[in-house]
Amino acid sequence: MTDLTTFSLALANETATAHLMADLALLIGPGDVITLSGDLGAGKTAAARAMIRYLAGDDALEVPSPTFTLVQNYDLPPFPLVHADLYRVGDPAELEEIGLSPLPEATVALIEWPERAAGALPPDRIDIALSHRPALGSTARAAEITGHGKAAAQVERLKALRQFLAGAGYVDAKRLRMAGDASTRSYARLVRDDGVVILMNSPRRPDGAAIYDGKSYSAAVHLAEDVKPFVAIANGLRERGFSAPAIRHADLDAGFLITEDFGTAGFVEGDPPAPIAERYQAATDMLAALHRETLPEILPLAPQITYAMPNFDTDALLIEVGLMLEWYLPDRGAQPSNNLRAEFVMMWRDLLSKPAAAIKTWVLRDFHSPNLIWLDERPGTGKVGIIDFQDAVLGPAAYDLVSLLQDARIDIPEQLELALLTRYIKARLASDETFDPAGFAELYAVMSAQRNTRLLGTFARLNRRDGKPQYLRHLPRIWTYLNRSLAHPVLAHAREWYAANVPPPVS
Repeated sequence: MTDLTTFSLALANETATAHLMADLALLIGPGDVITLSGDLGAGKTAAARAMIRYLAGDDALEVPSPTFTLVQNYDLPPFPLVHADLYRVGDPAELEEIGLSPLPEATVALIEWPERAAGALPPDRIDIALSHRPALGSTARAAEITGHGKAAAQVERLKALRQFLAGAGYVDAKRLRMAGDASTRSYARLVRDDGVVILMNSPRRPDGAAIYDGKSYSAAVHLAEDVKPFVAIANGLRERGFSAPAIRHADLDAGFLITEDFGTAGFVEGDPPAPIAERYQAATDMLAALHRETLPEILPLAPQITYAMPNFDTDALLIEVGLMLEWYLPDRGAQPSNNLRAEFVMMWRDLLSKPAAAIKTWVLRDFHSPNLIWLDERPGTGKVGIIDFQDAVLGPAAYDLVSLLQDARIDIPEQLELALLTRYIKARLASDETFDPAGFAELYAVMSAQRNTRLLGTFARLNRRDGKPQYLRHLPRIWTYLNRSLAHPVLAHAREWYAANVPPPVS
């Protein structure tokens, strides 16, 4: 029996329709099919136009009705979209002639007059039926939204999102699309007369099948699978004077948050983007300040509910570096033998004994330029706004410094990296005379090799598994960072192994 979910809502005007389509846009992805039905003048094209403009981030984008062209294609920032109008289609067999049978792969399809292709539409789809509601006003419409098959869950989530926004008082706010990240989360700015906040859609979802001793990849390496860690860690950071976004409204079970908006002032500038040294110095100082504190392992989350931060244990670190064998080497035409895999694991198990024995602190995990916002009006290290930390774990302090100073997405000159590493060490020594600079430098090299090895595999996986080839352009930079760290004497054996067995990325 096919899954089916339906709900209805009143739309007072075209703006309300635009809000609905923006909310739906947060929840869809490549391959999804949305149909728009209703009488002439019911608002089908207006709804389609609103979604396309939202996804484009351009309220003035020209979106003509495809009544005469039948099909209009858009290459939008998150994914390609095809907008079709089937009013002039007389037979479903004509869909092949206009490129809609089969539907284009990895593309969102937005189809008006779907009844003209009855029986030819995919079983997994979202149907939106629009109708006039003159009793509510001349511009009012009603929308009946139905999810068929796999899309039923998306419609359930849309209903829950609308209820969350209504309860928080933001259902009438203007939506502005924000770029997403490599996760399943999506974001929008909500604009009201009293200011701007950020809506986070964070569905509960494991990353991958249960192939690591019965666990998904995300569970095995302690990545957040729901929104609760974000809330607990944000509150924990703010309580200690660090700039994490304030949580204004939360539905912890559904995975919806409304948070403070830090704005858009970043830590890089220029083309190609380069680090702003003063801001990187502040971020380095912020890490030193965080690592000076005695930090709890268990954080309050809600009344009677706590969150225990996971340990960044050796098994998790080994699974991470193993992505290089699973994804990067095959991408470079190298299939590792069982003996080679065993050598790799033995070598890394030995190297990881050092971080395993190190003092543990909060590792925010992705402490780098895309996740840092400059808050110039705040004092001291409060100027460093942190927006991505839900994957935080207990581990060695060196890890986040590596994330910052070997940024996977921009070139950090080696001279600046060394200057900031020295700055961090001096800051730690100033408050703790037992701090060991040589031991920390050794840990920094090991965690650099671990992180960059993992990134080679992660970015190859994002390309091959998730259809995100844009990450491949970062591989030469990651390779450069990896070789910087392999130059440390503690990694001499690893340096020889990588030289013999790991081909460099394609430039």
